[in-house]
Amino acid sequence: MPSLLATSDVLGTGWFAADAANVKPGVTVVVVGDGAVGLLGMLSAKQMGAERIIAMSRHAKRQKLAREYGATDIIAERGDEGVERIMEMTKGIGADSVLECVGTQESMTQAIHATRRGGHVSYVGVPHSVALKGEELFYTHVHLHGGPAPVRRYLPKLIDLVLDCKFNPGKVFDLTLPLDQVAEGYRAMDQRQAIKVLLRP
Repeated sequence: MPSLLATSDVLGTGWFAADAANVKPGVTVVVVGDGAVGLLGMLSAKQMGAERIIAMSRHAKRQKLAREYGATDIIAERGDEGVERIMEMTKGIGADSVLECVGTQESMTQAIHATRRGGHVSYVGVPHSVALKGEELFYTHVHLHGGPAPVRRYLPKLIDLVLDCKFNPGKVFDLTLPLDQVAEGYRAMDQRQAIKVLLRP
């Protein structure tokens, strides 16, 4: 049940993030954001054949799940330091595909700067006061594709993957509460005490 529930929402968004970032076999992927969508973006990238998946995370519990979901490397640095680490790890080239799963100015800038020339950035984190520099994008040929995830487009495939036990996206639900404690669930996620909360009647 948790995996099917994830399929209807955060898995569909993570899958769209990987698809929109042109993830394909053999590529190097960076995932900015270690929430449920970011983690399932890693799972999706792994399923799509990514060779290297670099997770940007500072939280031990989420790092552990990131590894389970296919992350080959984890870095804690953010901003310019995070970009520098990615460039070091990719021999100055940058990542083929970057999944931006946060929605802040810092995360979007970091995603774009970590992408190789001609690479792809997807953005599925709802943007909060994000401004882009057109000239910078113009000269790097970085592709941008994002927005609300068209989850229904992916559902048949994702449901089959869950029912065939190809993966277990339901692990992002690490706290279960009764429906009348929904406020506590949101508080736990806001304070990063939970990745995703499952509510039961």
